Amino acid sequence: MKILLTNDDGIYAPGLYKLAKELEKYHEVVIAAPDDQRSACGHSITITRPLIVKKVKLEGINSKAYSIDGTPADCVRTSVEKLIEGKIDMVVSGINKGVNLGTDVIYSGTVSAAIEASVYNIPSIAVSSEFQGDKDNYEIAAKTAVEIISMAKDNYISDDVVLNINVPLVDKEDIKGIKACKIGNRTYNNVFVESKDEEGNLIYEIMGSVNDKDEEDTDVSYFKQGYITITPLHYDLTNYKIIDRVKQWF
Repeated sequence: MKILLTNDDGIYAPGLYKLAKELEKYHEVVIAAPDDQRSACGHSITITRPLIVKKVKLEGINSKAYSIDGTPADCVRTSVEKLIEGKIDMVVSGINKGVNLGTDVIYSGTVSAAIEASVYNIPSIAVSSEFQGDKDNYEIAAKTAVEIISMAKDNYISDDVVLNINVPLVDKEDIKGIKACKIGNRTYNNVFVESKDEEGNLIYEIMGSVNDKDEEDTDVSYFKQGYITITPLHYDLTNYKIIDRVKQWF
């Protein structure tokens, strides 16, 4: 398959490197990623200035690679419209440094890049890995992504589906399996630490902790139990539960 690989951690991120090494063993890969860190940028795109695209050489990677001074969604759009000739069979976004569980998907640049692919009717996968300090699980996450790509291809995954994958930071033998599940509820207890600069302007630094609701059959719950989670997503935000009720207003 021809795969577009992107991320939100930047073109030189170790997670992207590890995934590229694994993917190009089996597929034709083109890499297009932000020139710098773009975490939590959501689904933003650049419209107020031109985008700068540079060819780069990633040491030990055979695939073509481009850095783009925009967002993950910009990278997908630019690749589809200008950089890659012919059909792209799948877009893979990651490996993100840190998980994208529950409502994290709203803010995630990693997931948004995958969703942008689905806007272009290209199947996509977002891959994220838990980390602590210098420890990560990129090796397992990369091999899991390749395995799931093969499954998705064999089962004719729809072109409007995004598969959101999260890998816990546990040894391979301690991973309990893979759970397909819905997204859970993950919010943050934000603390705004106030200070002032030399000119007296207020500065607010956001700090805080995760506040998970441990609902059953969700990615948040299964992830904490040691499972790799996979959740099918779709960009249609329509609330079908109440659409008929809203129609009655008019």
